[in-house]
Amino acid sequence: MTLLIVEVAQIIPYTGSDSVQNSANSLTLPLTFFDLPWLLMQAPKKVFFYRLTESTREHFHSFILPNLKLSLSLVLRSYLPLSGCLTWNQDELKPRIVVSQNDAVLVTIAETDADFSLLSGYGQRPASELHTLTPELPFSDDAASVFSLQITLFPNQGFSIGYTAHHAVLDGKTLSMFMKAWTHLCKQHMENRVISLPETLTPSLDRSLVEDLTGLDEQMIEMVRSLRDDKTNMRSLSRGPAREIEYDDVLATLVLSRNDVERLRERCRSQNDRSQLHMSTFVIAYAYVWTCFVKARGGNGERLVSLLFSGDFRTRLLPPLPATYFGNCIVPVACYKRKATDFTGEKGFVTTVEILSDLVKSLSSPGMIETIPERFAISFKSIGESSQFGTVAGSNRFGVYEMDFGWGRPVKVDVISIRGDEISMAERRDESGGVEIGMCMNKTELDTVFSFFNNGLQN
Repeated sequence: MTLLIVEVAQIIPYTGSDSVQNSANSLTLPLTFFDLPWLLMQAPKKVFFYRLTESTREHFHSFILPNLKLSLSLVLRSYLPLSGCLTWNQDELKPRIVVSQNDAVLVTIAETDADFSLLSGYGQRPASELHTLTPELPFSDDAASVFSLQITLFPNQGFSIGYTAHHAVLDGKTLSMFMKAWTHLCKQHMENRVISLPETLTPSLDRSLVEDLTGLDEQMIEMVRSLRDDKTNMRSLSRGPAREIEYDDVLATLVLSRNDVERLRERCRSQNDRSQLHMSTFVIAYAYVWTCFVKARGGNGERLVSLLFSGDFRTRLLPPLPATYFGNCIVPVACYKRKATDFTGEKGFVTTVEILSDLVKSLSSPGMIETIPERFAISFKSIGESSQFGTVAGSNRFGVYEMDFGWGRPVKVDVISIRGDEISMAERRDESGGVEIGMCMNKTELDTVFSFFNNGLQN
């Protein structure tokens, strides 16, 4: 495939006039202890595919693109931090998000001759081609961009919208809320309706709601500094190099229908005597895929493996945060260094459901907040001590297939920043109660996972 960069636009938050940006578009927000550990993480990347056969170059550049740019400018009024950058001054304990007048979101406009149907499908697709549909996120020791976009035209087939975001500024729930807000305003504009955001899509930017009463900020900063490879500049905002994409890496999406989930749930009930198991769709799907991953790897059954996920903490704080809180508010819970045989035996699936059920329940335990620094530190340490380390990006509750700009819902949504034992999760596009599971690894490994996945459902 070839990719042609047509333009790199700077989209500034809308001010209602063509005059110089006013002070209303300036903002400073401190990071919280929920944000700080994500300074070490690679940026999440996601692609939304929209099929539109009438998307000729002329139609795209004269109608679709102007509407996307204007509605983006409009929504950035409410989501100002996305147009800013992270900085870390020498006299400050922690980084902050700074938005200055005329700051903008960089939007790359591109065109490709790639096969839209292939890249937006569910089967195995070249990871290297999917990565060309998301932009880079500039960073240096002194500053790091928060958010960037790429809109790519597939002439006469459709277009994609890819984003790259800085995880230290916002989590998946906030990103999903932003995308819904952007699509909401775009549809309103095209339908000539009054442009306004409902309360459910208007972010709360009040960082004072997250109180640090026990010195968690300092503990998090010390943890971040201890894990840096470069000890010469402890305030550097540079991240480590992104993982290289191998030539045979492919990304694919496996699907569990609502019926599949229910049958797996029944299998668990029949093999387990615990009546209070938490058997949500998330737990069932993660447990089933994890057992497939461990079986597919094979090897010594005594080898150590770990699995982790993060839970939303907005409603679990006292007092709870608004559902629309902008930022990170997730806490990791995990099962570390279990023997691989715990997950590959006859009761491996049920064992995994029990583990995940207990982890979900632990999110409501008293004192969870105080243990956050320790939880992150153990997580980072255990990565190097585990032959497999499972994590989940996204959620089957984010509603990613609701993102309709006015030309229909996306035909496919992919998290492309996953690799190896990391999976992504989303609701199934055309069926309530189903789930889509994304994964990326080399073709041989993926074929083996597919085999265990399909055989397990048939049996």
